[in-house]
Amino acid sequence: VQVAESGGGLVQAGGSLRLSCTASGRASNINAMGWFRQATGKAREFVAVISWTQGFNSVAASVKGRFTITRDNTKNTTYLQMNSLKPEDTAVYYCAASSIATLPVSLPGYNYWGQGTQVTVSS
Repeated sequence: VQVAESGGGLVQAGGSLRLSCTASGRASNINAMGWFRQATGKAREFVAVISWTQGFNSVAASVKGRFTITRDNTKNTTYLQMNSLKPEDTAVYYCAASSIATLPVSLPGYNYWGQGTQVTVSS
């Protein structure tokens, strides 16, 4: 399975961006897809996850009410809609897919990772 993100960029505080992530290869093995982010000098942290068949989802407390995760199974694609962006949301955002867990919220629950896309929020 390969995953590839797109949609990052530069936005002003209060603005919005939508990230996309498409899985290819043996995508039928995927149980869930998630998003993580890593700011400069900080550890990679969980942002959101969605289960592939039932659409259950979970988002981190730091982005709840501002970020929404959705999926389109027909396109093997997950989306992260980010609204009311803040400078502290600036990070490289990584998409990940899991065939080993149901709704993982930590890094070990994922076995496929994208290369990341930069999101920069200016104040």
